[in-house]
Amino acid sequence: MKTGLPYYRINEAIRAPQVRVIGSDGKQLGVLSREEALAKAKKANLALIEIAPNATPPVAKIIDPGKFKYQEEKKLKNQKKARGGELKEIRFSPFIAENDYQIRLGRVKEFLGERNKVRLVVVFKGRQMGSKPFGYNLLKRIVNELAETISVDMEPKFLGRQLIMVVSPVGKKNAKTKK
Repeated sequence: MKTGLPYYRINEAIRAPQVRVIGSDGKQLGVLSREEALAKAKKANLALIEIAPNATPPVAKIIDPGKFKYQEEKKLKNQKKARGGELKEIRFSPFIAENDYQIRLGRVKEFLGERNKVRLVVVFKGRQMGSKPFGYNLLKRIVNELAETISVDMEPKFLGRQLIMVVSPVGKKNAKTKK
C-alpha cells in the first residue's frame, strides 16, 4: 500500500560523507561524519534517517523509523485537511418542497463551513423549462439566507436544462471586497 510519503534514506543508504545530525531529543548534535552519526544511532538503538538530502550538509535525524513514518503520515494528513477549497455541488428542483430545501441548505452551509466552494444547480425537467423564473427566485432566496457568509463567484447562468451558480465562503480576501 502506497502512503504517498517521499523516500528517505536510512542508515547505510545515506551517501553523504558528512551530515548535520539531530538527536532523538530534537537537539542538534552538529556536523558529524556518516560513520560517527551511525555509531551514535546504533548506540541509542535507533536509526539514522536522512530528512533533508538537498541541504549542505544533508540533515539526518536519529529516530525510530516507525515513529518517523507515523509523524510524516500525520503531517501529510493534516496538509490534505487544511487544503480545503474543493468544489462541491448541490442540486435543487425549481419546485422543491420546504423540508428538502432546508436539508440541502444545511448541506450548503456545511460545505461552506469546510471552506469549500459550492456549485448550486437547479435542474429543470420537461415542462419546468417554461418556469425559469422559479429557478432564479430559488437561487436568490439561497443567497439572501446566506448573505453574510458567502460571496457569489458566478452569477446564475443557464447551461442546457440547468441553472448554475457558484458561491464561496467569505474569507479574509473576500470580506474586504464585500464591504
